[in-house]
Amino acid sequence: MSIMSVLLSAVNWPWSLQTLLIGVVVIITTVLWKRAATAGLPPGPRGLPLVGNLFTMIRSKDSPVVYQEWSKKYGDVFTVYAFRHPRVVLNGFSAIREALVTNADVFSSRPHFPVPGSPDQSAKGLLLEPYTARFKEHKKFTMSALRDFGVGKRSMEGKILEEARALSDVITKKENQSFCISRLLKNTTCNVISSIVFGSRYEYDDVKGKELLQMIEQTFSTKTLGLLPIAFPVARVIPSLKKTSERYVNNQRKLMQHIREEITHHKETFDPNDIRDFVDAFLLEAKKREGDEHSTFTEEQHVTLVRQVFLAGTDTTATTLHWAVLFMILHPDIQQKVQQEIDSVLGPNQDPSMEHRSKMPYTEATLSEISRMAATAPMTALHFTTSDIVFRGYHIPKSTRVEVNIWSVLRDPQLWPEPNKFDPARFLDDSGNFVRREDLIMFSMGRRLCPGERLAKVELFLIFTSLLQRFTFKPPEGSAVPSAEGVFGFVHSPVPFQLVAEPRKK
Repeated sequence: MSIMSVLLSAVNWPWSLQTLLIGVVVIITTVLWKRAATAGLPPGPRGLPLVGNLFTMIRSKDSPVVYQEWSKKYGDVFTVYAFRHPRVVLNGFSAIREALVTNADVFSSRPHFPVPGSPDQSAKGLLLEPYTARFKEHKKFTMSALRDFGVGKRSMEGKILEEARALSDVITKKENQSFCISRLLKNTTCNVISSIVFGSRYEYDDVKGKELLQMIEQTFSTKTLGLLPIAFPVARVIPSLKKTSERYVNNQRKLMQHIREEITHHKETFDPNDIRDFVDAFLLEAKKREGDEHSTFTEEQHVTLVRQVFLAGTDTTATTLHWAVLFMILHPDIQQKVQQEIDSVLGPNQDPSMEHRSKMPYTEATLSEISRMAATAPMTALHFTTSDIVFRGYHIPKSTRVEVNIWSVLRDPQLWPEPNKFDPARFLDDSGNFVRREDLIMFSMGRRLCPGERLAKVELFLIFTSLLQRFTFKPPEGSAVPSAEGVFGFVHSPVPFQLVAEPRKK
C-alpha cells in the first residue's frame, strides 16, 4: 500500500484535501529536521516511511492502552517515532522506577516546547522547565508556599470543607432531579485552588468564576492533534489544525490575562508584612531579588506558574472525583459499605477530618482503587535525557524524548489481578486494615513527582466523604447504567452521564 493510500484512509473523504496537506507537511518537516541518532535504541513497532508512528500516536483515542499492548511484544522499553525522531516509551512499574528514580539524573528533564500564549518563552513555570537550577529553585518555592498557605494543615481542611458544604447545598437544591455533576466538581476544586493562589473564592454564579472555569475546560477539551502546529509550525498550512491551535492559544492568552489582572490587584494592595496567598508570596520573593539581573522571579514566570497550578489543581482532582461518583453508582454495594463506615466514625453531622482517615480503612481503600481505575493522568509530560545512558541493555542518547506510561502500571495484571475490575479489597489486608502500595503511582514518581499530590489527596478524602455522608448517588430512574469506559485526552475522564443525588436520612 502506498503512503498516500494510507494517508487517505486515515480520514473520511470530505477531509481528503486536508489529509493531502498533512502528507505535504510531513514531507517538508522531515526534510527540514535532521534525523536523531538511533543506533542501539530499543526496538519498537514499525511505522510508515517518513512519518514513523505519528498517525498512531495522534489519531489513537487510547494511546496509553496501545502502548501497553505494544509492550507485550516489544518489552517494557521500546521506541516509537514522531516523523523520524525517536521517543523511548517506558511501561511497567519496574522500568519506570529504574528510569525516574534510580537514574533520575538522566531522565528528569524536559524537551523544549513552546509556552502557548506567553510573550516570554523562557518563563516555563514548573511543568515545561528542564531540570535546571531554575526548576529546583521554583519547585522549592512552590512547595514552601503551598505549605505556608495551608496544604497539609487544618486551616486548609477548613477551606476544603467550606467548598464541600457549598457543593452539597447546590446538590440539595436539585431535589432528586437528574443532573451532570462534572461542572459542579470543577467549581469546587477551582475554588480550593483559588483560595490558595488568590486568597479568595468564587460564588457558583460569579461571572469571573464562570469565565475562569470555562477557560480551564476549553484547555482540557482540546484534542492532541490540534496542538501539532504549536510544536511543528509548518502544520499551520492545514486549516482545521491552524484553527484549533489558534483557538487554544487565544484561550491561554485569555487565561493568562485573567491571572495578570489578579496579580495587578495584589500589587496594588501588597503588604510585605501580610502575605495573604501564593500570589503575594511570589511578589515578596521577587521584591527580595530586585536589582538582581539574574533573578528568575519575573512577572511572566509568575503568570505561567499560577496558570499551571490552576490547570493541574482544578481539572485533575475534579475528574478523579467525577470517577469516584461514577464508581459509586456502578457499585452500590461498595457505596453502602463506605457510607456505613462514615456513619460509624462521623455520624450524620460531624465534618470529616484527615485525622479520621486512619479510622476509615475501607473508605481509604475505595479512594485508592478509584485513583487506580481512574488513571486521570495516564501519561506524564514528556521527559528528556540529559546525557547518554545504557538502559536495560539499550543505548539511549542524550536529548531523547521519553514517554512514561502510568496507565501500564495502574492496569498491570501482574500487579492487579483482573485490573479492569473495581475492587477496594486490593488495598486491605486479611484483618481489614488499609495497605499502602508503592506501585499506585498516579502522581508519577522521582524528581517530577506532582507538587500538588498532598493537596489532591486531602481534597479527594474530604470531599468524597462529605458527599457520601449526605447523599446516595444513583442513575436516573429508567435510564441506562452509565459507562465505565473513559475518554482519553489531556486527562482520562468519564463519558458524561446524568445522576440523581438522593439525600440521606439523618
